[in-house]
Amino acid sequence: MSVFSSESFDDHEHVAFGCDAETGLRAIIAVHSTVLGPALGGCRMWAYASDAEALTDVLRLSRGMSFKNALADLPWGGGKSVLIGNAKTDKTPAMMRAMGRFVDSLGGRYITAEDVGTSPDDMFEMAKETKHVRGVKGVGFDPSPGTAYGVFKGIEASVRERLGATDLKGIRVAVQGLGHVGYDVARQLHAAGAELTVTDIDSAAVQKAEAELNATAVGLDAIYDADVDVYTPCALGATINDATVDRIRASVVAGAANNQLAEDRHGDRLAERGILYAPDYVINAGGVIHIYHEGPNFDRKAAFDHIGGIANTLTRIFARAKRDGVATHVAADRQAQDRLRPVAHAAE
Repeated sequence: MSVFSSESFDDHEHVAFGCDAETGLRAIIAVHSTVLGPALGGCRMWAYASDAEALTDVLRLSRGMSFKNALADLPWGGGKSVLIGNAKTDKTPAMMRAMGRFVDSLGGRYITAEDVGTSPDDMFEMAKETKHVRGVKGVGFDPSPGTAYGVFKGIEASVRERLGATDLKGIRVAVQGLGHVGYDVARQLHAAGAELTVTDIDSAAVQKAEAELNATAVGLDAIYDADVDVYTPCALGATINDATVDRIRASVVAGAANNQLAEDRHGDRLAERGILYAPDYVINAGGVIHIYHEGPNFDRKAAFDHIGGIANTLTRIFARAKRDGVATHVAADRQAQDRLRPVAHAAE
C-alpha cells in the first residue's frame, strides 16, 4: 500500500499511521493543507474492507476538508482521521483516549472532531489526552444540527436554481440515510412541505420517518430509481458511481454525505444529464462552521446566519459553472483553489 502512488493522493502535507496494541487502535490521520491554518476535520470510525480502502477514504476526505473550510471562509486547513473497526462493537473509551494521544502527537497541526461512527462522548475521551479536539460533550456543542441546516438551505438554493421553485412545497425528495444528520434534514424538508421517500439500513429509523414525516419507504437500492425531484444522499460516500449515475431520476443531487461522487467523471455525467449537483463539501459545511463558533460565548444566531450563507456560496458556484462551461464540482474546486492560492503566493 503506497501513499504517494494512490490516485487519491493530492500533495498531502502529512499522512500518519497510528497503532495501539492494548486498545486495538488502528488509525490514519491525513493532513492535506495547512495554508489557511491548522487542519481541521472529523474522526471517522468504519469497518473498512482493507487498509487501502481506509487510506483512500482519509485522503479524499482530508482534501475535501481543505476546500470545505476555504469556501466556508474559515481560518483552518483541511485534515481527516479514520479509525479502522466497527464503531458498535470495537470502540471503547480506552481506544478513544489512545486516539487522542495519536492526535496530540501531531502537535496541533491537526484538530479533530466527531464524524461518522464517533460522537461528542468520544471527543470527551480524546480531550483527556489532547487539547486539539472540538465538539466535546459538556464543553462544546453537537455540530450535526448545523450540518443539517446547511444542507436544508442548500437544497432550497439548488431547487430554486434548477426548478425555479421559490419554496419546497410539493417538491419530492429521496433521502438516503436517516442518521443524526439525515433525519434532521428530512424533518426540515417535511416541515417545509416536501414529499419524502426514504431508505436506511436501520429499519427503526425508516419506521420513525414513516410515522412522523409521512415518508414513503423504499429498499436500499431502489432509492436511485425513485421518481423524485431531489436525491439527497446522507449516508456514506461514492453513491454516485458507474452503477447508479444513469439511474438517478432526480433533477437535483444535494445531500449531506461526503465524497458523493465515486470519481469526478460521475459529476461530469450528472451535468451531461442535466442534473444539478450541489458539491458535497460546500453544502455540508454547516457542521464545521458550527464548530468554529462553539465556545463559552456561543451565539446561535450568528452561527446559523453564517451557515445560511451556504446557499449564497452555492448560487455563486452554479453561476461560475455556467460561465466557465464546466460541471459544478469543477467550479467549486476552482473557487476553493482561488481562496487558497493568494495565501500560498503571499507566503513565497
